[in-house]
Amino acid sequence: MKVTALHAGNFKLDGGAMFGVVPKRMWQKLNPPDEQNMCTWAMRPLLVQTSGGRHIIVDTGLGNKQDEKFRSHFMPHGDQSLFSSLLAAGIHREDVTDVILTHLHFDHCGGALWKNEETGLTEPSFPNARYWVNPRHWDWAIHPNERERASFLKENFVPLQEAGLLHFLPDEQDALFCEGIKLRQYNGHTEALVAPLITLETGQELLYCADAMPSRWHIGMPYVMAYDIRPLITLEEKAVMLREALDKQQILFFEHDPGVECGTVTKDDSGRIVLDKSGLLSDLI
Repeated sequence: MKVTALHAGNFKLDGGAMFGVVPKRMWQKLNPPDEQNMCTWAMRPLLVQTSGGRHIIVDTGLGNKQDEKFRSHFMPHGDQSLFSSLLAAGIHREDVTDVILTHLHFDHCGGALWKNEETGLTEPSFPNARYWVNPRHWDWAIHPNERERASFLKENFVPLQEAGLLHFLPDEQDALFCEGIKLRQYNGHTEALVAPLITLETGQELLYCADAMPSRWHIGMPYVMAYDIRPLITLEEKAVMLREALDKQQILFFEHDPGVECGTVTKDDSGRIVLDKSGLLSDLI
């Protein structure tokens, strides 16, 4: 099982929304905002290559097909893209066999389809892949609540179903996706978010946290996004996640952290679980 961090560019989100009830005077020291209170965040998919020849991508970033009005809100930027990042890893988009979408917010699934700049048409980004999503989350996204409606853009995922590329994951905790990959389920950020738990060749485990813990700064218990639909559930889920990460010395992969790809945790002198080592994925494996 080989894992490679991919990069789908950066974008901006409101700092207050990302850090929730934590005062700005505290969080601005972590991720300094611009004059509009917007902070830069990464979009970081993961490539998983199995011994059986599967090339699996977890999440896809927001893609290239949204209009200028949309882009002006979220300001995507950076030199890296999902396709170029894949090519740097030696993988062509036609080689991808599976795409696991942790959930269907636009910054996680928008790149599942792309706008062909030559034809102007929108096409599946990975034409030979099966796209996987939790069925309960699919229903949640197809019939969105008012709080999340702006994050569920149907043009990002309904065409996958229409093209016959969409498949549903088992709706259960720790469902086996394939040998070496289990699917954790979290319900604090959104309904039935799935987070792949990957057993590496070394025996160490890596948890792709997605928005259950989007950055190293969200390890702190008060740091819960205002985007989360059930913040108290997020707190409970995060406590369990961190205890297991500490006990098993798991690698936590941070999809949105602008500075580091992943980290491990330890206990400080007061008994709190805090960040221990962090950096590039290749440094921690």
